[in-house]
Amino acid sequence: MESTNKEFVLPNGVVIPAVGFGSYLTARDGVQNIIDALDAGYRYIDTAKMYRNEEQIGQALKEYGIARDEIFLCSKVWPTDLGTEATRAAFEESCRKLGTDHLDMYLIHWPKAEADDSDWLRKVREGWAVMEELYDAGRVRAIGVSNFLPHHLMPLLETARIRPMADQLELHVGYMQEYTLAYLKEQGILPQAWSPLGRAKLLGDPEISMIAVKYGVTNAQLLLRYLIQRGVPVIPKSTSKERMEANLDVFGFTVSPEDMSYLSCLPERGWSGEHPDME
Repeated sequence: MESTNKEFVLPNGVVIPAVGFGSYLTARDGVQNIIDALDAGYRYIDTAKMYRNEEQIGQALKEYGIARDEIFLCSKVWPTDLGTEATRAAFEESCRKLGTDHLDMYLIHWPKAEADDSDWLRKVREGWAVMEELYDAGRVRAIGVSNFLPHHLMPLLETARIRPMADQLELHVGYMQEYTLAYLKEQGILPQAWSPLGRAKLLGDPEISMIAVKYGVTNAQLLLRYLIQRGVPVIPKSTSKERMEANLDVFGFTVSPEDMSYLSCLPERGWSGEHPDME
């Protein structure tokens, strides 16, 4: 799971780009947004049923004319669709909307739909069994979870035949969830960062700016490079083509050990307020 410059390797050997494109909240201008991302050089597109833009992404890929094997497509099943038949149906619907017969990665979006769902584990286990079948059949190249903390993963790992290969989490300077990162490393599960810029709350942060100016980069570029050096691939989103390109341009500098420590030790900031055990 070491970073090879612009790529990471999942536990099963599947290679993923270090920087993917997050498509959350792009439904209104979804087609053009994805075309702009492809123009900027993105080859990893991250989506989910809940984003309600899979159809637009499929349309954008078709219009762009890019070969399917040149794109890494990741989508997610919403927790209300966890269950043997429901998960199969959700997967097929995502593939249909995206215009593909397979996904490169498929994740369980959240461990539970509501904080007080006492039956969440049964649903997760049923959904996971279907994802294992899809993996065995070659319909998905990698399977994993999103927003799962150690106490969600522990009972799943007790019964899983195939271990999750990735866990997509809110990770950024000021909210690194260090206990969870240590657990994932111990279990051989690759962490992946959504909201790597702290929902844009960190883009004007003066303490982060102080470090960024030393390297002649933007706050966003520093934040993304920091995560990649921590061994965490990132999925930033943007509606600006200029910022899309800048977010990919994070491999021309290296953050020093001292600055990595400084950024890692900053007090909490930029948290979205979302948590898998709270409504």
